[in-house]
Amino acid sequence: MARVYLSLGSNLQPQRYLRAALDELRARFGAIEVSPAYRSKAVGFDGPDFVNLAVGLDTELAPEALNEWLHALEDRHGRRRDVPRYADRTLDVDIVLYDDLVRQGAGHLDIPRKELQHAFVLRPIADIAPGLRHPVDGRSMAELWAAFPVASEPLTVEPL
Repeated sequence: MARVYLSLGSNLQPQRYLRAALDELRARFGAIEVSPAYRSKAVGFDGPDFVNLAVGLDTELAPEALNEWLHALEDRHGRRRDVPRYADRTLDVDIVLYDDLVRQGAGHLDIPRKELQHAFVLRPIADIAPGLRHPVDGRSMAELWAAFPVASEPLTVEPL
């Protein structure tokens, strides 16, 4: 079994789609850790604010198979792939960390995920896995968050 950390986000009916995604993740993987949810400005385009959270789970799926399963989850919840990459979305689910792997592959598989440099990905993971070490940088999620310039990407807690 691998320990995996996912980033989930939505800026179109986020409470609806994030709750639905959490329900499906629990049904498929069993017990999951869920961070608080945070509201932030869209990154890379002008659009409604995003709500993001992190999930920690254990899986027997290889990274590529998990990535395919997560893309199908997004698709089941109205994710459009015929629009620009940086656009509004009902659901965005990415593998951020998969054990201590460093790997790139098809389907935008990028482990560790480069978006870990943004508050909306880093803060939720630091909340649920503060001692987890970045497989390349070597610092813990808590250390990375402590060094983050928080004023540059403000977050507010968002009830789900």
